[in-house]
Amino acid sequence: MKNNNDFNSADAVIHLGVGKNMVAAIKFWMKAFGISNEDGTLNFIGDYIFDDNNGKDKYIEDIATLWLLHYLIVTSKIASLYNFFFCGLQKELIFFTKDQVSKYVITRFAEMGMGKSINNATLEKDISVLLSNYAPPRKAKSNEDFSSLLLDLELIKPNGTGQGYFFNIEGKRSVPIEIFMYALTDFKTDDTIPYEVVKECVGLPFCMTDGELISMLKQVSQKYSNYVAYTDNSGIRQIQFINQPQAIQFLDEYYG
Repeated sequence: MKNNNDFNSADAVIHLGVGKNMVAAIKFWMKAFGISNEDGTLNFIGDYIFDDNNGKDKYIEDIATLWLLHYLIVTSKIASLYNFFFCGLQKELIFFTKDQVSKYVITRFAEMGMGKSINNATLEKDISVLLSNYAPPRKAKSNEDFSSLLLDLELIKPNGTGQGYFFNIEGKRSVPIEIFMYALTDFKTDDTIPYEVVKECVGLPFCMTDGELISMLKQVSQKYSNYVAYTDNSGIRQIQFINQPQAIQFLDEYYG
C-alpha cells in the first residue's frame, strides 16, 4: 500500500502470495480494523503501528496493540456485527448462544428498516468468525486453533454447557490507561461528556463494568489532570476535557 499498489490489480495475488479471495479478505479486514481508508490508502494508525521501519509494534507483540485494534474494529463499524455485539447485545445479555446473537442482529436490522438485506447463512458465518476471534476453542485440534488475533484479551469465554458463551467482564485483561485515554480522546465530540455517553462509546467496547469504568475515569482524572476531569455531583457524572488533548499523544506516551 505504501508503494501505491492496488488490491484490485491483477498482480495483487502475486505481490501478496495468496489467492484472489484472500486478497479481498485482507483488504476488507484492514478497513474493518481501522488501519486503512475507504479509498484503499493506508491511514495514520496503519502507518503508526505497522510501518516496516518505524512501526511501534509491527508484529503485534504488545497487549496494548490488541486493545487498540479491538477498539477500532468495534467503533469503525465497517464490520458492523462487532459494534452490534459489544455495544448492543452486551447491554442485554451476559450469557448467550449463537442463535441469540443472530436473533438480536436480525431484530436490529428490522428496526432500521433493513431486515430484507440480511442473508442468514452469511450472518451465521460472521458470528462464527467473531467468536473464533475472541473465544478459545472448546476442542482444539492444533496450536493453530489458538492463533486468532484477539484471544489474548480474554473478552469472550465458552461456558460449560457446550453451547453458549459469556462476556468475560470480570476476568479479561486490563486496558492500559494510555489506550483508554486514546479512546476517550478519539471519540470526543464536546468538552463536557455525560457518563452515559462515555459508557456507550468507550466502556462497552472495552467490556467494562460500571465500577471498572468509574475507577478508570478517576485514574485518568488524577494522572492526566491537565487534560481531563471526572466529576460526580449529586449523581450527575461527567468527564470534562481541558486544554484539548490529542489522541496521538497518549499512544506516543505508551509506545515511547
